[in-house]
Amino acid sequence: MNGIAFMLPIALGMGLFGLAGFFWALKRGQFSDLDGAAARILIEEEDQP
Repeated sequence: MNGIAFMLPIALGMGLFGLAGFFWALKRGQFSDLDGAAARILIEEEDQP
């Protein structure tokens, strides 16, 4: 029982921290251009000497 009382608040805090980080990234526009990032990996870059 002591383990649950110790681990549950830590787990909830980590979950809320992750959720806050997701909403922060969403507000900053990290997920705005998913199609461009998917196509960018297919473009070959030429090496210039």
